[in-house]
Amino acid sequence: MRNISLAATFIAALSAATFSPSALAAEHPLSGIPLRSIGPALTSGRVADFAFRPGRSHEFYVGMASGNVWKTTNNGITWTPVFENEGSFAIGVVELDPTNPSTVWVGTGENNSQRSVAYGDGVYKSTDGGKSWKNMGLKDSGHISMIRFHPDDSDTVFVAAQGPLWSAGGDRGLYKTTDGGENWERILEIDEHTGVNDFVMDPADPDVIVASTYQRRRHVWTLVHGGPGSGIHKTTDGGQTWRKLEGGLPTGDQGKIGLAAAPSAPNMIYAIIEALPEERGVYRSTDFGESWEKRSDHASGSAQYYHELFVDPNNAERVYSVETFTHRTDDGGKTWERISFKHRHVDDHALWINPENSDHLYIGGDGGVYESFDRGEIWRHVRNLPTVQFYRATPDNDFPFYNVCGGTQDNFTQCGPSRTTYTDGITNGDWWFAQFGDGYKAQIDPTNPDIVYAQYQYGGLARFDRITGERMMITPQPEAGEDDYNWNWNVPLIISPHDSNRLYYGSEFLFRSDDQGMSWRKVSPVLRRDIDRNKLEVMGRVWSVDAIAKNASTSIYGALIAIAESPLEEGLLYAGTDDGLIHVSEDGGDNWRTVDSFRDVPDMSLIEDIIASNHDADVAYATIDNHKRGDYRPYVLKTTDRGRSWRLISNDLLERGSAHTIAEDHVDP
Repeated sequence: MRNISLAATFIAALSAATFSPSALAAEHPLSGIPLRSIGPALTSGRVADFAFRPGRSHEFYVGMASGNVWKTTNNGITWTPVFENEGSFAIGVVELDPTNPSTVWVGTGENNSQRSVAYGDGVYKSTDGGKSWKNMGLKDSGHISMIRFHPDDSDTVFVAAQGPLWSAGGDRGLYKTTDGGENWERILEIDEHTGVNDFVMDPADPDVIVASTYQRRRHVWTLVHGGPGSGIHKTTDGGQTWRKLEGGLPTGDQGKIGLAAAPSAPNMIYAIIEALPEERGVYRSTDFGESWEKRSDHASGSAQYYHELFVDPNNAERVYSVETFTHRTDDGGKTWERISFKHRHVDDHALWINPENSDHLYIGGDGGVYESFDRGEIWRHVRNLPTVQFYRATPDNDFPFYNVCGGTQDNFTQCGPSRTTYTDGITNGDWWFAQFGDGYKAQIDPTNPDIVYAQYQYGGLARFDRITGERMMITPQPEAGEDDYNWNWNVPLIISPHDSNRLYYGSEFLFRSDDQGMSWRKVSPVLRRDIDRNKLEVMGRVWSVDAIAKNASTSIYGALIAIAESPLEEGLLYAGTDDGLIHVSEDGGDNWRTVDSFRDVPDMSLIEDIIASNHDADVAYATIDNHKRGDYRPYVLKTTDRGRSWRLISNDLLERGSAHTIAEDHVDP
């Protein structure tokens, strides 16, 4: 990666970028400084999938949502990252060739439609147990949800591609290769907005396939999680012809559909279907899809994040539904109860049931990997996978060793030392929590490293005193008669470089506190475009508010996402919004000017980050992220006139890899 203008260094979103680390390392300005891990591993972040070697339950792979593929050969005592040098860190599915466990297939791109999902670059194959990999194609699939092998020929492989989440087209549908991935044929195609989520194959006749199609679209401002393209389809000739199944299934629009076959009852299929309220639930077929019976109304609370079933391989009546609180049925879907989550993180996404002992489970979710030997009553947490998902991280000024605080995805704001005086180095026990929930960019008092400002979803803000343990909630509150403020999912927060007691915090307004958050005042008018998101077109039309999961898990549109103050001139403020505006004030917020369009950047693109220069008060930088409209280019902008005009300085960066944040060298501008 070449050094961008004036030695500014930017970080692209690694979970989404397509790049060759080895090719870039030699040119990177930090290439001479070896990286070392400081943890933590007490939580491991979101697990996407497991792949166990048959007959050797101590040897398996874990695919992380945005943290690589990891392999253990000793039941998790040690781990090896095996996917570090490929084009995507975001994993959807991992599968082993049933005839040769050294052949590993990986489908990249996390296969849910949540706000934080990362995209991939197709399907990879290893023939040496993960030591080396080859990209086998489907590079524009975005999100791979399933890989299955023909039972008589492991070179014949089927892949379910959901397709890009934020745009139409791409590699979307059910694909088949008969030569080990060298060539692909799309055998099920619905339309440019609909991919395939799940499929099951008849073990007696692999030409008989039942597949669920999946129509959805997400943008910064919305989610539409279903439509007429979603449904269940069947082929009896290996994909040459298909028919949509209807008998006993919902008749209206549907969303995400999870399918699972019962290994001990070959004609039995379960489906968990997102649909209109009266039709959603769990369905079952006992004739491989020809007819269906609704078994119950059970559905996960957020189908875009879950909606996956696992049937006990030894008991066709026992089914698990992974979700916020994973449920199990022992009567074929009629009734459901939660399995234990005592001492275990919620939000589950992956499950493995030992075919030789159904009481032995591995479950993976937002908190990492857990093992149970009593069907989910008691769990062992694997605490040595350093794969927690960080939004951003901040160092403090502590001495002799500085600390780092980082906000994580659903695993709190975690803080730990950069080194210790102990001979065994930094351990999980050296890390501590400043705040619960999702954390973002924590801020630490530069004059007192024991004071940490940490956040949680939709505007939650706390001031934490590490010495006393006091945690005070300090979120600005609406005045009498005011509506609730529009807080983004991850709200921008800074400490003024001119006064460590002064905070800036942003909703659709910019707030200022001069007393560590004890009181707040607005220092801006409304800073947004004021667009009604429900009037914007999605998938070629304007959708009713009654559309499936419309706007679910989506921030209210029109809020700040980036704040900066010049370290050289007090009161020179920058504010960026999720609807593509950059605002500037030179007098502490009394007056503002706005730029609403940037040359060579699509309008209304998310202003991801802004920094003001340490060396020149007229200079600032901004990163813009437009991947949620299917545009994966990195946009890095620079102003030399205090935000009156901006120019693109990222033209020599890789074409694919969204820009997330930026930092300027403190010594060499």
